[in-house]
Amino acid sequence: MKNQIEILKKEISKQVIGHKEMIDSLLIGLLSEGHVLIEGVPGLAKTTAVNALSKSLGLSFHRVQFTADLLPSDILGAEIYHTSTESFELKKGPIFTHLLLADEINRASAKVQSALLEVMQEKQVTIGDETFKLEDPFMVLATQNPIDQEGTYSLPEAQLDRFMFKIIVGYNTQSEEFEIAKKVATKSFALINKVLSAVELKVMQKEVQKVYIDDELIAYIVKLIFATREPEAHGLEHLSNIIEFGASPRATIDLLKAVKASAYLRGKSSVTPIDIMLCVKNVLRHRIVLSYDALVEETSTDDVIDQLMQTLEMP
Repeated sequence: MKNQIEILKKEISKQVIGHKEMIDSLLIGLLSEGHVLIEGVPGLAKTTAVNALSKSLGLSFHRVQFTADLLPSDILGAEIYHTSTESFELKKGPIFTHLLLADEINRASAKVQSALLEVMQEKQVTIGDETFKLEDPFMVLATQNPIDQEGTYSLPEAQLDRFMFKIIVGYNTQSEEFEIAKKVATKSFALINKVLSAVELKVMQKEVQKVYIDDELIAYIVKLIFATREPEAHGLEHLSNIIEFGASPRATIDLLKAVKASAYLRGKSSVTPIDIMLCVKNVLRHRIVLSYDALVEETSTDDVIDQLMQTLEMP
C-alpha cells in the first residue's frame, strides 16, 4: 500500500504546501482511528488540509466554528416538534460525518466541549432516548489558536485525553510561502481528486494493526508512560516537582497504535525506535500536566519529554 500512501500525500500537497509533519499526523490519526488536535496561528492551512484529506478519500466533511454561544444541539442535532403532525422529528447535526473539523474548539464552553466526549470515545451519539452509531471512518480534527486566549475555555483533561495527537503547526519556510503566494496570485491551485475509497482505507487500517512491534519496544513505551507518573523511580528525580500528573493508560494505547501507523506510513512492516521518536511528543504533550514550578522555570511538556527520552535508554 506504500504507493497508495504516496499518491494520497501527493494529492493533498496540491493544495497544502509544506507542513509534511501535519499531513503525516493526520494520516496516522486516520489509519489508527484516532483524533487529532492541531495548534497553530490562523492561516496555516489547517482547514485546507482536512478538506483536502476528505476529498482525496471521498469522505464526508463538516466544519463547525466553535463560539461562546454555540450549543451542544448545534453539533449533535435535536428533536424538532412539528405542530402539523404533532410528532418529533430528528434533525441530525454536523457530527454525522466522516471528518469533523472543530475549528477553534477552545472558544466554546465546557458544556459544548463535553458534547464530543461520547462520540470521540464510543463513536456514537445520544439524542433524547435514541443512540446512533456513526459511520466508519469517523475522526475529529480540532484546532486552537495559541496566541489569542481572550474569551477561550481550556479543554477539560478528559477531552484532551481523547485526542491521540496534539500537533504544533508552525509557519512555512520562505520558499514554501513564495510558492503559496504565486499559486494564489495565478489561481493555479489544482483540484483534489479522489484517489482512495473508504473501503481501501478500511483495508489499510487492518494492515496497520498487523504491523509487528517487538515486546522490548512495547515494554519501553510502558516504561516511558510510567516515568511520567513516577519520575523518581526512573532516575528523573528533578522532574518530580515539575510533573503534576503523568500520562493516562490511554496514552500507552495511543502511542502503541501511532507507532504502528507511523511504521506503515514509512513503508515498514515492523516498528523501529524511529517511529517512537516521531510520535512520542504528539502523543504525550497534551497529556502531561505540569506544576507551578514548571511555569516558573519556563519548562514545557516538550522539554519534559526530551528529558525522558534522554534518560530512558531506547532498546
